[in-house]
Amino acid sequence: MKLDGVSLTLRDVIKVARHKCQVELTEASKAQVIRSRDYVNKLLQDKKVVYGLTTGFGKFSDTYISNDDTKALQVNLIRSHACGVGAPLSEEVVRAIMLLRLNALSRGNSGIRLELLETITAMLNQNVIPVIPEKGSLGASGDLAPLSHFALVIMGEGEAYYEGKRMGGLEAMTLAGIKPIALEAKEGLALINGTQVMTAIGSIACWDALNLSKWADCIGALTYEALLGVRDAFDPETHELRPHKYQQVVANNLIQLTQGSKLITRQGEVRVQDAYSLRCLPQVHGASRDALAYIAEKLEIEINSVTDNPIIFADKDRVISGGNFHGQPIALSMDFMSIAMSEYANISERRVERLVNPQLNEKLPAFLVKDGGVQSGFMIAQYAAAALVSENKSLAHPASVDSIPSSANQEDHVSMGTIGARKAAQIVDNAYHVLAIELLCAAQAIDFRDPSLLGIGTSWVYNRCRQHVAQVTEDRVLSTDFATIANMMKDSNVLNELSSIINLQ
Repeated sequence: MKLDGVSLTLRDVIKVARHKCQVELTEASKAQVIRSRDYVNKLLQDKKVVYGLTTGFGKFSDTYISNDDTKALQVNLIRSHACGVGAPLSEEVVRAIMLLRLNALSRGNSGIRLELLETITAMLNQNVIPVIPEKGSLGASGDLAPLSHFALVIMGEGEAYYEGKRMGGLEAMTLAGIKPIALEAKEGLALINGTQVMTAIGSIACWDALNLSKWADCIGALTYEALLGVRDAFDPETHELRPHKYQQVVANNLIQLTQGSKLITRQGEVRVQDAYSLRCLPQVHGASRDALAYIAEKLEIEINSVTDNPIIFADKDRVISGGNFHGQPIALSMDFMSIAMSEYANISERRVERLVNPQLNEKLPAFLVKDGGVQSGFMIAQYAAAALVSENKSLAHPASVDSIPSSANQEDHVSMGTIGARKAAQIVDNAYHVLAIELLCAAQAIDFRDPSLLGIGTSWVYNRCRQHVAQVTEDRVLSTDFATIANMMKDSNVLNELSSIINLQ
């Protein structure tokens, strides 16, 4: 994959982060990086006062640093800022961080040497993965603490994973045959002053959320048939009168999925209208899909943005100190994703309740099991779904409304975007498990109906579930089943097969 700083997509991030696609810089990017570095060298020779180049950082921005001390300034910056705490970020998240930082730096507005970018490229391609603690970023002035742990390994310090083993950064670089870099003027600051940690976490979570949004329609449709739902609620005429794009998309998905079904009913055959968790599927799922489209747009802007400070404009003989490192656009998007994905889980858990509750499930056995009493069936599966939904409600409290001043009040408003991204990623994972529980309950309900009566799309969904997990005929440990189905759903290629059968959007 060629990186030019302007054309990276969420799909590209997944290819590199999750599937270890190799990367390289374009020749145009290399040329721009060299021009930018030549300009920085000229500024140093002329002893210009430039933030982070010949000054200290944060509150020390008014402290002049001589040329003799500029290298020490960069090394001290990385060591002093490596203040992360908590468990390490996952390998795929760190690979995404490395990719996004490399892509941003390849624009040639950061004033660093090409040699530094080539070192990062080699680390990514040879899978030298810095150990980056997940906590410690305020999400403004960039993700300073976590990115400093990344930069330590570039210098031959810190810790890294290589070939599945955790070891010292220098050892990992040596085993991979990569020479550590001695940072020079501006380079330490360029490595850590950016939003790449929150954006990496958010990009992977958003990709998984977009995939789950399609599964939610599929699973909701299967539940709809299990509960003998009323087809009329999906009628296009209704949704044309309220033309939100994804409300219409979801309604069409449900029509496609249930095409040919002998379980779904018409208005008045069994009842006039369904409960909201069934009837309002297009409106609720559609609203979350609208939110995800907005979030994906903001992430794709951010992954192709320069978030450094100061920014070098070599061709215009300018250096501008600004605030592109501030994570507010991503912080708000991550809080939005937390809410949108919590709603998928919320409405799914309500459908689970309808499936297992004998007062609501259209004469299905209580808790979807024969010999109720001796067998508990899916009773506690609903508990697990409810627990995850309640956890999501706590996690969905917005991080972006919080701020705390730092650096002696020089940096007096921060985004908390990285906290927001980590919370959103956890909510996405929780939502996968809630919907996995719903799929298992819906499939179990269909076993008590007749799988041959399903629609074209829902039949595929049912059969895919049963390929991985058998019907529950007597009580067993369900936790493993939940994980199996959630992992199956997380493979974004699985739904491609269904899309070849129906027009799933």
